[in-house]
Amino acid sequence: MTGSDLHKAATGRAGRGFVVFAALIVIAAGLKAAQAIVVPMLLAAFIATIAASPMFWFKSKGMSNGLALGSVVLGIFLALGLIAALLTQSTSAFSAKLPFYQERLAVLQSDVIVLLQSWDIPLDAALLTDAFPLGSLLTLAGSALRSLGSVLSNGFLIILTVIFILAEAASFYPKLRAVLNNPDRDIAHFGRITGTMNRYIAIKTSVSVLTGLLVTTFLWILNVDFPVLWGLVALLLNFIPTIGSIIAGVPPVLLALVQLGPTEALLVVAGFFAVNTIVGNVLEPRYMGRGLGLSALVVFLSLIFWGWLLGPVGMLLSVPLTMSAKIALEASPGTLWLARLLAPAQELADQASERDEKSPTQEQQR
Repeated sequence: MTGSDLHKAATGRAGRGFVVFAALIVIAAGLKAAQAIVVPMLLAAFIATIAASPMFWFKSKGMSNGLALGSVVLGIFLALGLIAALLTQSTSAFSAKLPFYQERLAVLQSDVIVLLQSWDIPLDAALLTDAFPLGSLLTLAGSALRSLGSVLSNGFLIILTVIFILAEAASFYPKLRAVLNNPDRDIAHFGRITGTMNRYIAIKTSVSVLTGLLVTTFLWILNVDFPVLWGLVALLLNFIPTIGSIIAGVPPVLLALVQLGPTEALLVVAGFFAVNTIVGNVLEPRYMGRGLGLSALVVFLSLIFWGWLLGPVGMLLSVPLTMSAKIALEASPGTLWLARLLAPAQELADQASERDEKSPTQEQQR
């Protein structure tokens, strides 16, 4: 191959890469513009993926298709209805008392500034208030809760979409087999996506429910206002990797500071730290096994990207979406290198050691 041919090949690859990148930008812009309809559809797709397993289990026990589908849909409806009702009621009560909490926080902040100035520590009160807007944090928490409740208010649309997806679930793989060029290979990748997603969300849901129950219990013992609301927030935000648990702890700590005092606020901090250490660092890794198959940097960047693209729901689903994308990239030799970039270093090292172990065996067979 001449130098001219190599130059043309490199130019062609660069051109294709540019076209693919431009197409991804257009798709991302379209998804962000259509967020109002994409988010409920995406939630419905993930709920249907999880709900398919119990539906098929019911059918394997001799239950008819209609009865199995109806049982699963009823369970989904009750769960979403309970969460939406708790969020709506608690958020309304919290918003009603929000001005009182903000006023108390402003008084406490002023007292702290006066105390520090009495110790001859030079402080600019306005600058400190702007740097640490504690009242704005509570306002932000209320706005986030209302936005999450508005997403769940689309529950009818979500459940209706789930019903249609589950009704077609039995014919999904036969349809794929009919249209795919290499069904045996490609269906295995679809199976990996659904299996990995089901396993991750099942384990994550279990530990998140445990986290919510523990948070509700110790906040109720400490007599902090709205313990059920903050337990539910901890349950939902536990799906957000890295920073979800930290965000969930900020409003209850500020509330305990306003309502009960510094000692109780420190106890709330200690309680959140203990719960997240036990559940997040001991129980979850034990049952999650080798992990997510994603590097820590990729998990954090995916949190930012999907949160920007799809809002709070994108943050909740950032890990399953990125895991699905990684498995899809592994299906093609041309995109395998991208999947490897998303993987943690330990996974790549394990794959290299497995290849090294297989190589002597293959040489002996020769």
